[in-house]
Amino acid sequence: MIIRAKVGKNGEVILTFANEFKAMHIDIITLHPGLLESPFQHSIVKRAIEKKLADVTIINLRDYGLGNYKQVDDAPFGGGAGMVMTIEPIANCIEELKAQRTYDDIIYMTPDGERFNQQIANSLSMHQNIILLCGHYKGIDDRIRQLYITKEISIGDYVLSGGELPAAILCDAIIRLLPGAISDETSALSDSFQDNLLAPPVYTRPAEYKGLKVPDVLLSGNPKQIDNWRHEQSIEKTRKSRPDLLS
Repeated sequence: MIIRAKVGKNGEVILTFANEFKAMHIDIITLHPGLLESPFQHSIVKRAIEKKLADVTIINLRDYGLGNYKQVDDAPFGGGAGMVMTIEPIANCIEELKAQRTYDDIIYMTPDGERFNQQIANSLSMHQNIILLCGHYKGIDDRIRQLYITKEISIGDYVLSGGELPAAILCDAIIRLLPGAISDETSALSDSFQDNLLAPPVYTRPAEYKGLKVPDVLLSGNPKQIDNWRHEQSIEKTRKSRPDLLS
């Protein structure tokens, strides 16, 4: 029996039960598929895909372009610099995908979206099917946002050439949280931001290097003292580097 969790409209966790595990399915709509090849061919994400924990499909929006030249953009109404991604190619692509399955979220990667954080990653990792739309140029015709987009996400207050790298970052952040993606699943629970604190300092061999020693408590073998030390260090590190998290 497989237990899968979802977050309800009011933030409550809803458990569903199934006889078979279904991989998380992510469709990424992009004008530049080549930008997304490498991120899914290495490390934890690659292993999760090979284990069939996640299934990522990269869709070339130009396949849905208009006319002989597969046009996907046009000049903005009202004038101004730059081009705008047009409605029809995006709408046709999304409609075709929605005919195949039901999506928990259709997410537009945009600098003016909600800023991505660990809590959003945790929530999205409970989804079954997601569409990620990568913007380009001056963005998408706003009617796409009104008709199809359920969530808008930004990875920071800056502008990139397109939404491909943000989409890859989002995928990495949520796929690594899937059960079985990391061999020691408790490792993800101790990551920075899971409890609104930064992770404490970590050490490994040798116990001394160039006069710098590993804190004695980590060599004590006392789990309770070690846990207390790590928690104190997390609070202190957060207070120094990210005091906004403590508020």
